[in-house]
Amino acid sequence: MEAIRKADTAVAEQFVSARLKAAALPEFPGTLPQDLDAAYLIQDAAIDIFPDEIAGWKIGGIHPSLREALGAKTLGGPVFRKDVRYAAPGGTVEYGMYSGGFAAVEAEYMFEIAEDAPVGKTSYTTADAMALVKRMICGIETAGSPLATINVVGPLAVVSDFGNNNGVIIGPEVPNWRDRVLSELTCETFINGKSVGTGAAANIAGGPIEPLRFIAELCAKRGRPLKAGMIITTGAITGIHDVVPGELARVEFKGLGAVQCVATSLKARS
Repeated sequence: MEAIRKADTAVAEQFVSARLKAAALPEFPGTLPQDLDAAYLIQDAAIDIFPDEIAGWKIGGIHPSLREALGAKTLGGPVFRKDVRYAAPGGTVEYGMYSGGFAAVEAEYMFEIAEDAPVGKTSYTTADAMALVKRMICGIETAGSPLATINVVGPLAVVSDFGNNNGVIIGPEVPNWRDRVLSELTCETFINGKSVGTGAAANIAGGPIEPLRFIAELCAKRGRPLKAGMIITTGAITGIHDVVPGELARVEFKGLGAVQCVATSLKARS
């Protein structure tokens, strides 16, 4: 067990070092974990040494061909405080990406948590999860990793490196979200003015509440219950859209507004 912990920490330290230095990784830094439990141990080790506090969690899907082998449909990773950005109407948000690494934008419907989840509660129903919500928000997840091939290597690598997350951009609120028809919550993503994908909240299996229920349980079982004010993403609505520095991404949320951002090359983190 001690050897496993040292291996977890060694991989975590290399991912954290690369992120702090804004340096690309040519390959997975060590031995790929054999299952999701082992990958989350690496993630936990990295969280413990990363010099920032958790401000939320991202949720991503696992490819259907891998779900049976991994025993899960979804995965999660932390969003850190310095990587939470806010979009002003008509404005453009700048965010950083790892030169030589991976970067993408994902249109998201997100939740803000209203109150701390009960300590010790590790099982959540849909109703339990819904009771945690303060509001629903339109936004963008800025996915990113120093490892350019992270999605090619697969979910075990994604989980190991903070869920392949590099922040969120918070846009307009979704009023009366509990009463809305999910198929009518639609959005479209543009890269440099070209449409690259459309989708609706109804595309998420179980609706947006199911990913929230999943992450509430996952975090509780790891001793990291959700906290008031945390932002929770619920899944890429229009797909995962790779970007490079200088590319302008815009997501238009029908009837609610738009979020626009541009990628810049990250510098070493202070």
